[in-house]
Amino acid sequence: MTTLRNLPSVEQLLQTETTAHLIARFGRPLTLDALRKTLDDIRARFKSGALAELPSTDSILAQSESTLSAWTAQTLHPVINATGVILHTNLGRAPLSDATIHAMDIVSRGYSNLEFDLETGKRGSRLIHAEALLQKLTGAESALVVNNCASAVLLTLSALVANRKRVVIARSQLVEIGGGFRVPDVMKQSGAKLVEVGTTNKIRLSDYQFAFEEPTALVMRAHRSNFKIIGFTEEPDFKDIVDAAHQAGVPVIDDLGSGALYDTTKYGFSHEPTVQESLQAGADVILFSGDKLLGGPQAGIIIGKKILLDKIKKHPLARAVRADKSCLAGISATLSHYLKDEAEREIPILKMMSLTLKQLQGRAEAWRVELGQGSVISGESTVGGGSLPGESIPTFLLELRVKSAEKFLRALRKNNPPIIARTENDKVLLDPRTVLPEQEGALLVGLKNLLRA
Repeated sequence: MTTLRNLPSVEQLLQTETTAHLIARFGRPLTLDALRKTLDDIRARFKSGALAELPSTDSILAQSESTLSAWTAQTLHPVINATGVILHTNLGRAPLSDATIHAMDIVSRGYSNLEFDLETGKRGSRLIHAEALLQKLTGAESALVVNNCASAVLLTLSALVANRKRVVIARSQLVEIGGGFRVPDVMKQSGAKLVEVGTTNKIRLSDYQFAFEEPTALVMRAHRSNFKIIGFTEEPDFKDIVDAAHQAGVPVIDDLGSGALYDTTKYGFSHEPTVQESLQAGADVILFSGDKLLGGPQAGIIIGKKILLDKIKKHPLARAVRADKSCLAGISATLSHYLKDEAEREIPILKMMSLTLKQLQGRAEAWRVELGQGSVISGESTVGGGSLPGESIPTFLLELRVKSAEKFLRALRKNNPPIIARTENDKVLLDPRTVLPEQEGALLVGLKNLLRA
């Protein structure tokens, strides 16, 4: 009769050659945990009657190996983006240039002068890295890089507003962006007293001027990154707002969000406010992202008047949201592309936006020929990532007719590497615009295997 006494002990399992291999791969403490967990599970199932017979030693070790693999598996994987959404927030936004990847890699492999002055041999400041590049590129007096744009907003308001001082913002700009991040909430968190002006669809310069009749700490413009207001609308020119604020002695903060350093109309999109335009309009502090239209790693960038940036840099929260060495190296490399007038050639998202319809049609047609099925149809690509909401540009798509589009998408996601596509009218659509050239081979292999199946 089989009893739990027949179950091998942990010590017995440790004597096996298989366990020695597991310890070499996963370490002794974790392997012991997995063996104990497997034995505990077997005991519980045997006592409940779910197991009629005890598993063999080989089966116990196989279950333990499976547990160890699950515990140590990476959850973050590279994927192939065939959706046509260039800055896909859920897929990590902007892919990086080779030079940016190299800069981040080389500074992470060993030690660096992150906070060390090579000239004096004494402690230095990480705040200087990327600052000179931003000053040269934008003409700003001072600059600071933090870990993302949301923290840039919180830090700036916390540093420049205290004791419930008034911050004026248009009612139409009290937005919520991805992840439940609400502009009014972060403004209140900073200690600011929120003063809304205008209505949802109509804001006049007189609304701001009336608000300035009471002592005001700041005016803030928040970019409506993920929606548009159309129809019966009115909004004063940003320069007029800045001029009115400055006449009242009030600094202006411009949260641009997307971080465009170029004119997006050249790619077929509507105009996105640029960093340079905000500076020219007279904004005192400008905030934008590094991983959106700038095309770099995740970062929040703050530029503007030195007297205000000095306060921001000295605020205690600046340490909590500071950028690390890999971010600073990556942002610096990305900014260098713009300085050297090579951004369109080197930065992946700009290359994607620059692709011609002829190039896109050619790639989609090559896919169709390689797969031996499908149709090449016209379609639309979008920017995504909270930039240029509702905007799209023409593209060509590979359309695949399958029995079940949803099941096929699920199978694509299980591919190695996962392939992310979209569906329309129960057909699978793949957009060559967002598939990196080096991933094209893996895409076609994955599609061939699934279509054969």
